[in-house]
Amino acid sequence: MSEGYRFIDAEKAAYPVALLCRVLYVARSSFYAWLEAEEARQLRIRADDALAHEIAVIHLASKGAYGVPRVHAELHRLGKPVNRKRVERIMRERAIVGLRRRRRRSLTRPDKQAWPTPDLIGRDFTATRPGTRPGTRPGGITYLPTREGRLYLACWLDLATREVAGYAMADHHRAELVTDALRMAHGRGSLQPGCIAHSDRGSEYTSSEFRAEIHALGLRQSTGRTGSCFDNAAAESFWAVLKEEIGTRTWPDRATARADVFAFIETFYNRRRLRKHPLFGYLTPHETRQRFRNDQTLAA
Repeated sequence: MSEGYRFIDAEKAAYPVALLCRVLYVARSSFYAWLEAEEARQLRIRADDALAHEIAVIHLASKGAYGVPRVHAELHRLGKPVNRKRVERIMRERAIVGLRRRRRRSLTRPDKQAWPTPDLIGRDFTATRPGTRPGTRPGGITYLPTREGRLYLACWLDLATREVAGYAMADHHRAELVTDALRMAHGRGSLQPGCIAHSDRGSEYTSSEFRAEIHALGLRQSTGRTGSCFDNAAAESFWAVLKEEIGTRTWPDRATARADVFAFIETFYNRRRLRKHPLFGYLTPHETRQRFRNDQTLAA
């Protein structure tokens, strides 16, 4: 019926409105009611177009990763309290969608002769704030394909903030890769004695070199069960985020891949990517760490 009303509005200068309504079997009162509401409709359309532009900018800045929840949170951070259902409708109408994670193959190759290490986490990958439970750093290894061969990446995360505390890259995944990442996490994250370093049962983490480093740093080692990705879910979740949101599938060489991983971790994931914290709401990992520090300063 709206098309009929628009036709009448376009032709009313040439023909009487009464005649046009009679030909189209439309009541004149209905046409005039539609005409009075047209200005408000156009205002809503222009407002939706402006909001769609802002959504597109946020989506592009996230490299296409953000879906409705994070786009909605980012709009609120920018001082635009928009209804979430409106954001969802506009993104659906304009086919703006976030990334969806895919299943990944695991690199874990257990050392069957290694001395068993207990699981000190028990799949509880939560920490409301630093100090409420023993500090935990889940870690793992993944690889990125390049035309020169694989680039292996090892990371250690902070459970309280989900910040990447330490990472290392190499063309191999021997024990020194994970120990280098752990040393970086220890230096940047100020790991306290007794902090738990949790990983899978890969041969890199059960090696004597890694165990010696754990002992030297005064940490406690924890490993999940063999073949169970859920026992190291925090690290597996980060790998899924990185591989979906970094935006490249195959790099021309390892140097380019290194640069992209560095930029993703240091400039996007740690400092710009929003994550919903159970206490603070949507914050970046860096902002979460700053919030903890400020709260501890005030408490002191």
